[in-house]
Amino acid sequence: MTEQQSGPHDLPDASGLTIGILGGTGDQGKGLARRFALAGHRVVIGSRKADRARQAAADLGADLPVSGAENPVAAGEADVVIVAVPWDGHRATLESLRAELAGKIVVDCVNPLGFEKGKGAFALRVEEGSAAQQAAAVLPDSRVVAAFHHVSAKLLLDPEVGEMALDVLVLGDDREATDLVQALAGRIPGMRGVYGGRLHNAHQVEAFTANLISINRRYKAHAGLRVTDV
Repeated sequence: MTEQQSGPHDLPDASGLTIGILGGTGDQGKGLARRFALAGHRVVIGSRKADRARQAAADLGADLPVSGAENPVAAGEADVVIVAVPWDGHRATLESLRAELAGKIVVDCVNPLGFEKGKGAFALRVEEGSAAQQAAAVLPDSRVVAAFHHVSAKLLLDPEVGEMALDVLVLGDDREATDLVQALAGRIPGMRGVYGGRLHNAHQVEAFTANLISINRRYKAHAGLRVTDV
């Protein structure tokens, strides 16, 4: 039996969800926090240090429903948790939050990349296959989904950009979880969540970020993806 992509009418209502963002003090996490807050979601930015998280929330403006807290608090208060930490701290961060993340949908958007001078970005080998698969191995009691890998942090943070004109590939083994994350992506104007396969296909999605970085450097752009005929 072939897997079917949900149509927009099949997706659940994602409004009203509280979103936690681990690593939300970085540009990617802070940009996602901003866009989800603008879409009406309560967002809790997480960091190892609460003061850094609170400062990141304050940087986004007092008019947005964004707060900051230590990672365990952000994870515990959220309905859906987005992992946007640096790759070198990925495993340790998730291992330390296993209890807080149990039973939750955990959206991993981490790209394991290296950079070589003169050659640019390249995908790193991950023992489990991908960052998302590592998250699933570390968090057996969580519902891990891979998504938001190819979203430009600069565009997310740019107040002049009203709509994010791109598709977000959403991968996972739990259909209800991937449907919800697709719907969550669609809460951001211009953005659409598209089912991209099982979690074991996350490696090539994460690795493709290196290609996008090369495209952006060559063309001085902030390229994203669009999936045709869906």
